[in-house]
Amino acid sequence: MKKITLTLALLYSLISLAQHILPEKERALVIDEILEERFDVLLPTLMDAAAIDMWIVMSREYNEDPVIKTMLPATWLNARRRTILLFYRNKAKNTIEKLAIARYDVGKSIVSAWDKEKQPDQWKRLIEIIQERNPNKIGLNFSKDHNIADGLDKTDYDEFMSYLPKNMHSKVSSAEQLAVRWIETRTPREMIIYNQLVDITHDIIAEAFSEKVITPGVTTTTEVEWWMRQKVTDLGLETWFHPTVDVQRSSEKLVAHLYSFSGRPDGLTIVPGDLLHCDFGITYLRLNTDCQELAYVLKPEERTAPKFLVKGLMDGNKVQDFLTKNMIEGKTGNEILAKALTEAKADGLKPSIYTHPLGTYGHSAGTTIGMWDSQDGVMKDDGENYPLNKNTVYAIELNTTITIPEWNRDIRIMLEEAGFYGENGFRYVNGRQTELLLIPRVKNYQGN
Repeated sequence: MKKITLTLALLYSLISLAQHILPEKERALVIDEILEERFDVLLPTLMDAAAIDMWIVMSREYNEDPVIKTMLPATWLNARRRTILLFYRNKAKNTIEKLAIARYDVGKSIVSAWDKEKQPDQWKRLIEIIQERNPNKIGLNFSKDHNIADGLDKTDYDEFMSYLPKNMHSKVSSAEQLAVRWIETRTPREMIIYNQLVDITHDIIAEAFSEKVITPGVTTTTEVEWWMRQKVTDLGLETWFHPTVDVQRSSEKLVAHLYSFSGRPDGLTIVPGDLLHCDFGITYLRLNTDCQELAYVLKPEERTAPKFLVKGLMDGNKVQDFLTKNMIEGKTGNEILAKALTEAKADGLKPSIYTHPLGTYGHSAGTTIGMWDSQDGVMKDDGENYPLNKNTVYAIELNTTITIPEWNRDIRIMLEEAGFYGENGFRYVNGRQTELLLIPRVKNYQGN
């Protein structure tokens, strides 16, 4: 009996070390609990900050506004017919109404406010509710500058404006600032979950870049990509983009940045001496990760990566530091980009920074800190004038070009890690890569 108990205890300790991925039913409970908290605690604050006391979000089935997709309960995979959500904030009374002009409640948080038997016309019922509350400002999701805040289609906009009394037309405005803040802002509970997501991502990369998956001289980059994709599926998770794996080695010239993401040769066999790079992200509990890491394939009798590659990774970490120390609340992405690049170049580095918001969407809403093909700053419609806000997550994505005399060529050290900007400034959600992954892992008891 003691042996059985001990065995179970050991088994439990091993299981507890692994990340626990919830079954679908439990995921739904967590998603709905988080959503309820966002509606009741976060949304009133965001509406006050945007000076919008009524926010109307509407979509038709299979043509969902990106915002409404983040508001639906876990059991709703799409909008139904025409789904109209109305949020009314009474700051004086410190209340917020969450109404659905629909035949049924939308989850537990949003209450149906339309009885079709009493008022057959859905649009007329919406107007009745608006007139009863007489808001100062009505926010709709249209925006030139932020694609995620531009989800209201022309048909619904035209219908709404045709029903809305003309004396209220002047109250209608873009809800872009509110929509972006809703999408980009993370709650404390979401950040606890986010740590697990990124840890799972790191674990999958570590396994992919190991002798468990890669046999040098046999395994190809394409096979590793599909192994990662399959691993995510086997875990019951989703990938938000197809993984990529590419190689830099001594016998090739530096190619364009786009090579790592498009135009790579399929089925390139991985051999000793290769520097491997991956780009990989997962989706879980309505959040996304985005990570790039590096691995070195050991040659016979090597026990460490070459010093020039170790130093290259350190240079990549330096560029990260120049970026993250300049992430200051209220600064725009272009301001952060310019200062980080200037300081990194002054330190002798050759940086390129293309950091994007991360969260409910992989390429999410918020300030954009450069693009790989826009190192002088992004245009206005890419969020140039949007500031860095607290409680937001970013994919700290960048590279630095280094010269390797031993290889007689330049290479890029490409890195990407999830980072959080909050009350205490910047931190990585689940750490960052500071050492190259080695293939195979070194066994310390062996040696010549």
